[in-house]
Amino acid sequence: MPLHPADLMTLETYSRERPAFRERVIAHKRLRKVAVGPNLTWLFEDRLTVQYQVQEMLRTERIFESEGIADELGAYNPLIPDGTNFKVTLLIEFADPAERAVALRSLKGVEARCYAEVAGATRVYAIADEDLERENAEKTSAVHFLRFEFDAASLAAARGGAALTFGADHPAYTFATTVAEPTRAALAADFGA
Repeated sequence: MPLHPADLMTLETYSRERPAFRERVIAHKRLRKVAVGPNLTWLFEDRLTVQYQVQEMLRTERIFESEGIADELGAYNPLIPDGTNFKVTLLIEFADPAERAVALRSLKGVEARCYAEVAGATRVYAIADEDLERENAEKTSAVHFLRFEFDAASLAAARGGAALTFGADHPAYTFATTVAEPTRAALAADFGA
């Protein structure tokens, strides 16, 4: 369900409520952050994570006019899952800048080789970067936006408690992670009841 202006706090209210809201979102995100190997972090977006991003953008940019608010909602609402998918911000992380530069060249195309798998169902590969191209002829970007679309059988299995595995099968990066129950349950909630 997309966010609407009425779902947002005014700048004044957000300034007052921000510490408590931020703590709530940080706790919420703990179950929505998955490491796939040592260098890929998947941040599973949902309505609350997107609301936080919008509130922070409005605060930082001091946006209070309806047109500016509508622009921010238009930019961020596509990151909210709609009941049949996961929406993920993919971060490629290397602490050393020189190592990161080399890795981004060798990991070109990794975003299209990321997958989600509900136990017993067919592996689903990411639809990557629908908003704009995030790589060039030489390297990939350190941030990508992924969408994973599931069929009815996968959705039912996930709702029923089937294990969730996330991975990458790129020639330069092959890792997979099956998430623990608290994270599995939090993510499966994106599929509704």
